[in-house]
Amino acid sequence: MFPQEIIRKKRNGQKLSSDEISFFIKGVTDGSIADSQTAALTMAIFLNGLDEKETISLTLSMRDSGDVLDWSGLNGPAVDKHSSGGVGDKVSLMLAPMIAACGGYVPMISGRGLGHTGGTLDKFDSIPGYQTVPTNELFRKTVAETGCAIIGQTGNLAPADKKIYAIRDVCGTVESIPLITASILSKKLAAGLNCLIMDLKCGNGAFMDNQEDARALARSIVSVANGAGTKTNAVLTDMNQVLGHNVGNALEVAEAVDYLKGINIDPRLHKINMELCAELLVSAGLAETAVQAAEKLRKALDSGQALEIFARMITALGGPADFCDNPQKYLPAAKIVRPVFAPTAGYVSAMATRDIGMSVIGLKGGRIHPDQKLDYATGFSSFCQIGSYVDEQTPLAFIHAQTEDDYARAAADLTAAISLSPEKPSPHPEIIEKITA
Repeated sequence: MFPQEIIRKKRNGQKLSSDEISFFIKGVTDGSIADSQTAALTMAIFLNGLDEKETISLTLSMRDSGDVLDWSGLNGPAVDKHSSGGVGDKVSLMLAPMIAACGGYVPMISGRGLGHTGGTLDKFDSIPGYQTVPTNELFRKTVAETGCAIIGQTGNLAPADKKIYAIRDVCGTVESIPLITASILSKKLAAGLNCLIMDLKCGNGAFMDNQEDARALARSIVSVANGAGTKTNAVLTDMNQVLGHNVGNALEVAEAVDYLKGINIDPRLHKINMELCAELLVSAGLAETAVQAAEKLRKALDSGQALEIFARMITALGGPADFCDNPQKYLPAAKIVRPVFAPTAGYVSAMATRDIGMSVIGLKGGRIHPDQKLDYATGFSSFCQIGSYVDEQTPLAFIHAQTEDDYARAAADLTAAISLSPEKPSPHPEIIEKITA
């Protein structure tokens, strides 16, 4: 086979065989295929697409380009959740220990912040000593003994995806549903999962800002993942406003610990988290119905078992043994913590959620360039929600900043990003749609 002939075939709108796709991905992995040829094929796919069979072949070839984990020795199913990214989305931090408390094992391989969205690994990096890139031995030991471990992608997990994604990022082929599907699933399937739940964010704070695109991606992921042998469902959830009370790395960790303690729980965050957890428990055979799943999850929270598992995971991966007893003792704090008020009183009617995420980047809580060192302390707390009433005594949020100039910029960002109305608006539904195999 010749790579240029495979490129030519897809350029002309023809279907690629599994052997052709496998040959190309092997060449990407070992370097025998040039980056320019990879760029050409991704553009041909961007323009002409892949059918389901081709997308499955691409996903499996990318999965098999490196290590594939095996969790067959566990006493329960290996399961995971993936989010397409949002602002204030800290669901993974609660979901993993809750599922573990209900009998599942969660080897969660997460990423860092991307664009305006926060990254799960960046949140855990705010915990002193926590190893987001442990050895494989420590990762396996933590999952087996604790029930969950949240870490970053190891060096040899779906290496073809790393190369292809870097090329797509600079040649204008990111927004391709088959390529997005293969990128997400190659890493998740390499983690050796039995079941996966996909949280597809939809709204002005998500990468998919309309339901049609989000639905198309969800259907592609569900179809391909199940076709590749991993039972997968998806839930479309609303991202037209900040999720939860806090936005920013250490602040979101603190909110997650409070949630597991049953303190100051945001209703929208709780609804989405419980929905995703319940779907995963039923899919994995750990509950017969959604009602039974909800009962098990409430017990995991009310008994403190989920909190205990979270604390044990942090300790096992190098964090403080008493972190959950007093997280403020260890989490970094900003020099300035001050409220920002709306110029007039009224009900919050809309948010430019992406702009709020970009404001966190302005506070140095997110990246402008890949090697940037983050300020884990900055962000927003006690964030208003759509339908909240704000006035001269009730702020839009509290800003956590390191300088007066940073505070002033963030205050201007928030007042510009949040719309008010004299009448209370109708709430946005948290769950938009479920996509099943």
